[in-house]
Amino acid sequence: MLTTSITSTENFFKNAVKSIVLKEDRKVLLHKISEGIAKEYLKNEVVNLNFICTHNSRRSQLGQVWGFYVANYFNLNINSFSGGTEVTAFYRNTVKTLQKAGFDFQVLDFSHQNPKYEIRFKGSKKSILGFSKRFDHPENKEPFIAITTCNNADKNCPFIPSALVRYHLPFEDPKASDGTPEQEKAYLKTNRQIAAEMYFIFNEVKRLTR
Repeated sequence: MLTTSITSTENFFKNAVKSIVLKEDRKVLLHKISEGIAKEYLKNEVVNLNFICTHNSRRSQLGQVWGFYVANYFNLNINSFSGGTEVTAFYRNTVKTLQKAGFDFQVLDFSHQNPKYEIRFKGSKKSILGFSKRFDHPENKEPFIAITTCNNADKNCPFIPSALVRYHLPFEDPKASDGTPEQEKAYLKTNRQIAAEMYFIFNEVKRLTR
């Protein structure tokens, strides 16, 4: 079943970009990542990004979905994937916060442990597949640039053989809010942060590759 969007993805995205204030040290990190992606893009006219977090359930999934959207927004030939150091599930609260950002989820393979979703947004000609998997799963095209999104992944992935280069871009984990009154707010906060920072990265890549 295809879910109903609560807001348009474009509106959520633009509001996130306007509302998030980035510190200078964060901008330096984001610019470094942008330069690395642009360098690879200029060589091959395509880049594969693999967002990696320990469980591939929250932040790495948000990174993949927003990478997919923002590549389309800037008309860049950049593919986004995600993976973990272990397999769990595309956590339900992560799905919900992305639905609130206007993304549509269609269940392709239902499993209480690890369902697979086809993910789209209004106007998209393509879709991506969302489910929890290891970073080296065949679904993740190689070679790729690895972007680790949590401290555990940074510590537990000292060597990623398939990575052209690896960057560590940590985000606040909304997991601690699960089952509390702050749950929705916490997930939306991380959702907006990742959307805004993907804008910064891809906007820079666009500028650097003109």
